[in-house]
Amino acid sequence: MRSTIMKRTSRWLGASALALLVGIGGVSTAFVMTGQAATAQVQNAAQIIVPEAAQPQAGFADLVEAVKPAVVSILVEAEESPRSMQRRGGDFDFNFPDLPEGHPFRDFFEQFGDQFGGPNGRPDQPPRQFMAAGSGFVISADGYVVTNNHVVQDATKVTVVFDDGTEQVAEIVGTDERTDLAVLKIEGTDLPFVNFETEASRVGDWVVAVGNPFGLGGTVTVGVISGSGRNIGGSNYGDFLQIDAAVNTGNSGGPAFNTKGEVVGVNTAIYSPNGGNVGIAFAIPAATVKGIVDQLVEDGTVTRGYLGVGIQDVNRDIADGVGLADAKGAIVSNVAEDGPAGPAGVKSGDIITAVDGDPIDDALDLSRTIAGKSPDSSVELTIWRDGAETKVSVQLGTLNEEQIAQADQAQPPVPPAPLPAETSVGLSLVPNADGAGGLLVQNVEPDSAAAKKGLAVGDAILEVNNTPVNSLEEFEAALDAVKAQGRGTALVKASRDGNDRFIGLPLSD
Repeated sequence: MRSTIMKRTSRWLGASALALLVGIGGVSTAFVMTGQAATAQVQNAAQIIVPEAAQPQAGFADLVEAVKPAVVSILVEAEESPRSMQRRGGDFDFNFPDLPEGHPFRDFFEQFGDQFGGPNGRPDQPPRQFMAAGSGFVISADGYVVTNNHVVQDATKVTVVFDDGTEQVAEIVGTDERTDLAVLKIEGTDLPFVNFETEASRVGDWVVAVGNPFGLGGTVTVGVISGSGRNIGGSNYGDFLQIDAAVNTGNSGGPAFNTKGEVVGVNTAIYSPNGGNVGIAFAIPAATVKGIVDQLVEDGTVTRGYLGVGIQDVNRDIADGVGLADAKGAIVSNVAEDGPAGPAGVKSGDIITAVDGDPIDDALDLSRTIAGKSPDSSVELTIWRDGAETKVSVQLGTLNEEQIAQADQAQPPVPPAPLPAETSVGLSLVPNADGAGGLLVQNVEPDSAAAKKGLAVGDAILEVNNTPVNSLEEFEAALDAVKAQGRGTALVKASRDGNDRFIGLPLSD
């Protein structure tokens, strides 16, 4: 596993990364193995049944003994191209967050990192042959195995090793990079297997991780679910379980069990400033894993619903700017020309508060919800628009990588126009050049509300209160209209490098 270090994303682009996805990003990390032989209770085609006596008060030995035969080691022979080495960073973890610019060690690794398979790998390097180890677990008597995508990525040969030492070469049935999940297939008709949990675990519940940290063999760690719905590494799909059972390099793809011996999640990522365990690990929850695995087993690929909108979170300022009581939902920053949302009537500035009656908390929640819907299915969106609630029915499309690339592609900024004029909110604005519409920010007063909300020179102001503004007069008139409605915050639509975003701009008295 490659250790995952949480990084701050910019205030401006954090929500824009969800653009057009309203379609789970892969996160790298840990691996898992098994150790000593164990005797499992077998019933109904080798399904493992954990003894009822396996209670935390008595320890977890019975549980571990029962599930270990279904937890496997995965040995990978792989070939990594220079381009892939650049993307993945090879086996060398460039993890020096405290080294300042100009530090000799930083300079050394930036200059010679390619010799270690680092991010500066030369394009003329031949493909690198390597071996890796991970973990997985059997989910059916006929040999389907679940692991992480990054465990088998670039694999030329995958071998599954059982707890008793039995080995089988596995076929990769399908992978999903966005959830970092993969399904393998081995031969068998009566293999020991485990099931996913039938009832969602809660924060505070016990979890038992079985794995192979640092190649030490079958290792068991115990903890609790310390959080849920975690969004890590800028993933567009998030919803990770946070667990405090020790997970380290070597645990990737391994299962986290509840006290019934059911899989509650797939260990996938760790939060670590130094590559080692600090008590914060992340697992893909069972409900997500099961949905992805079912598609991979059935079709070998994963399809996701596509709404065709750019979205961002609704904060308190935005909610105040549109008269929304609760700062929840996802505001539409732009609508794709070829997406299904536009023809259905969804507009920029709409706030989506529910899908098929299920409340939406934020942009990530909407992205996950739509991604979980089948392409070509119809959904009912509850929308807050012009101070009132309305409903829109949309037939979803199919999310694909080309659409994602188009969503993330930034347009070149428009050169600023001369003769800026000062506004009442601490901005100096000029009309946009080349008839592009909107106003360009030429100056921002340091102590103004606009500066505190992140507006900067070069930004384009497109709308105020969902009204297009192309002159200083229109801008001030729109602000006056907001004040006339008795509101102290204006909803401003701004753009930076082609990324549209809404800002709740407080107005002075």
